[in-house]
Amino acid sequence: MARLLSVNVGLPRDVAWQGRTVHTGIWKAPVAGRRMVRRLKIDGDGQGDLAGHGGEHRAVFVYQIESYRYWQNQLGRTDFTYGEFGENFSIEALSDEEVCIGDQYRIGSAVFEVTQPRVTCYRIGIRMNEPRMAALLVAHDRPGFYFRVLEEGEVEAGDEIVLVTREPGNMSVAEVNALLYKPGHPASRLEQAVRIPALSAGWRGSFQALLERARSGGATSGNPGLGPAIGPPPAWAGFRQMRVVDKKRESLSVTSLMLESIDGGPVTPGLPGQFIVLRLRPRQDAPALLRSYSLSGEASNMRYRISVKRNRDGVAGAYIGDGVRIGDIIEVTAPRGSFVLQPGGGPVVLLSAGIGATPVLAMLHALATGLSTREVWWTYGTRDGGEHPFADEVRACLKALPNTHRYISYSAPGGEDRLGVDFDAAGHVSVAALERLGVPRDADFYLCGPPAFITDLTAGLAAWGVAANRIRSEIFGAGPALTPGVAAVPLKPPHLPTGATGTGPLVSFARSGLDVHWDFSLQSILELAEACDVPVRWSCRTGVCHNCETALIAGTISYRPDPVEPPADGNMLICCSQPAGDIVVDL
Repeated sequence: MARLLSVNVGLPRDVAWQGRTVHTGIWKAPVAGRRMVRRLKIDGDGQGDLAGHGGEHRAVFVYQIESYRYWQNQLGRTDFTYGEFGENFSIEALSDEEVCIGDQYRIGSAVFEVTQPRVTCYRIGIRMNEPRMAALLVAHDRPGFYFRVLEEGEVEAGDEIVLVTREPGNMSVAEVNALLYKPGHPASRLEQAVRIPALSAGWRGSFQALLERARSGGATSGNPGLGPAIGPPPAWAGFRQMRVVDKKRESLSVTSLMLESIDGGPVTPGLPGQFIVLRLRPRQDAPALLRSYSLSGEASNMRYRISVKRNRDGVAGAYIGDGVRIGDIIEVTAPRGSFVLQPGGGPVVLLSAGIGATPVLAMLHALATGLSTREVWWTYGTRDGGEHPFADEVRACLKALPNTHRYISYSAPGGEDRLGVDFDAAGHVSVAALERLGVPRDADFYLCGPPAFITDLTAGLAAWGVAANRIRSEIFGAGPALTPGVAAVPLKPPHLPTGATGTGPLVSFARSGLDVHWDFSLQSILELAEACDVPVRWSCRTGVCHNCETALIAGTISYRPDPVEPPADGNMLICCSQPAGDIVVDL
């Protein structure tokens, strides 16, 4: 007979961890007597990170005494108490292999529905003083599961757990968990999973992403249900030499370079919106500069075009503007990146400012070359006519398309700038302007420009009612950090680690412009990035969730521990990897 052995609650607390403060509700303790279970939580309970835990579909977490005994043997521990795994209900029976998503149970006077397996999270490792725990729960198929509260009521330790209903064809907690996190992902099981109405929306969305990959016949590596959006694997690893065959001034501050293979042979065309990384050597006696630049021209199997803005203190921009000559040899990676024009027939809005025009200009070229019949909106903002690159080129592309709209904003137009000819409005690109122009909200929006431009427009588009999956953006610098539960601290620019310098291989953080020697006392490249205040994204820290998946630009790494599922080809999981030699990381 299935029984409720213990009801465990706990309010969030701040705990010290690796020099940081983590806000977490993972500490639960047994309570005596009857306890009211409400729609979002048990009385006296709370969750510290509502983005990853809690809510209607994760109101009550359940773990089995049989799994307690299993982990006691696996870990050689005898110090477990109820609530050790952060569960609200410690139960007897109802294994993860037996319980199905959508099962409904009555406990006491409350009725519950099973919605999903446990969310992988580093905080279970803190609670149990076992950093590997998030990965072990997945690898050993013992995640536990969440309840949604269908009928509020009171429960108490000792209550019988009675199955109320089970829909035929639903999948077990263990199978659903393995289907997302482990390699394989058979399409037939994905199709079944997305049809389970009780499964929480986040899990259904992950399975839908995996199913779309399976149906498209695209990349077979990585896990789009977990990791960030990825493009196809790069055509070659690391850097290869290319020759500068042309150089052109596009505006007062923007210069384009045309690059070809040194042997004149073909190159792999980039997808519209992708970028390449250049390794520049302005001085032979100084470290090389690593810079990412979007391909800005028409897709070609013979040459790449990049366009670089010269900023006031920008070393790379100054070198490209003044130092690079036609005939020079530059080291270049293959095109990569997931900010690419998606297929479809609906309207497309290309939104950019400043040098952010480059990737969306490549998209415009692709639409013009293909004589697309889509409705295309070209919306661009810059300071004035002197800082307006590609104006004639854009006009030619728009002229080649049958259904286009142009909207150019100058924030400080000059005396020679002609309203209605060179530009359409004074000011900045805004959602209010898009609304006035009649831009359709069901379009696909592609954004690139300064961070504030992207942040403001993304928030504005969402508030205007544009669906999140229709908004795509690209940033040139370091991406936003994701450190769930960690108390916010003032942001610092990336820097060399304090203390003794490492003696290991050179780790280059390309977006942050930082070169650091590996310190063998560290456990992962994630730890090195954190020591340098390089913005990072993570959640499990043990190779399960793929939030930390990052492009490996050059070099090789090793894993410790091995990830549950490897990342996409050309990528790496920084939370469990170490350099096997000099590497370049897209951070």
